[in-house]
Amino acid sequence: MSKNIAVDGPSGAGKSTLSRMIARKFGLIYVDTGAMYRTVGLYVLRHGLDSHDKEGVVSLLPDIHVAMRYDDSGVQRMLLNGEDVSEEIRLPGVSIYASDVSAMPEVRSFLLHMQRKLAEENSVIMDGRDIGTVVLPDAGLKIFLSATPEDRARRRYEELLLKGVETTPEDVLRDINYRDVNDSTRAAAPLRPAEGAVILDTTGNTLEESFETISRLVKAYLDGGDGE
Repeated sequence: MSKNIAVDGPSGAGKSTLSRMIARKFGLIYVDTGAMYRTVGLYVLRHGLDSHDKEGVVSLLPDIHVAMRYDDSGVQRMLLNGEDVSEEIRLPGVSIYASDVSAMPEVRSFLLHMQRKLAEENSVIMDGRDIGTVVLPDAGLKIFLSATPEDRARRRYEELLLKGVETTPEDVLRDINYRDVNDSTRAAAPLRPAEGAVILDTTGNTLEESFETISRLVKAYLDGGDGE
């Protein structure tokens, strides 16, 4: 029987990085649902549609095939109609599109089956905005990660610099604030802690400190405890 862990939180809270580390340590499958929405957003962007054009976005869904594979090091790669777009979906311009299309119920429904099927067939740690509330409400361990917008923007800016992406701290913070409002006020599956979730504020933490805290929760859960 699979054991599933849901990790939710706002943009830049460290969900993906920490979930990847936890997956490697405990032998779980890591599922980054945000990458799925980014992949849909990239397709919409490439087709020149406005990210708020719901009718247009929905009309494109039948032509979109989103798939995942894992490379030799266990890193999730995203495929858009067979093309590896793992790097392109991380560009700042795609972030806005991902946030906007993810607010559309039709897009969320389009990806929901894929997300749940992965959890049914594997023990996963899955991160996103609505994993504990909608996608995997029965997950054995639910974690909600947070940090101040400024702290999250700093981390994201440093991450983008390492990838050679040209941007500014002000633009990254503006993007974080935009996505926070969008994610928390949307009608479809708004961002909020799931019932029973362990809430962790990582403001000021080093990556190692946050990793150790989450590792203790995960170990307790996998060993048969409740993760508290």
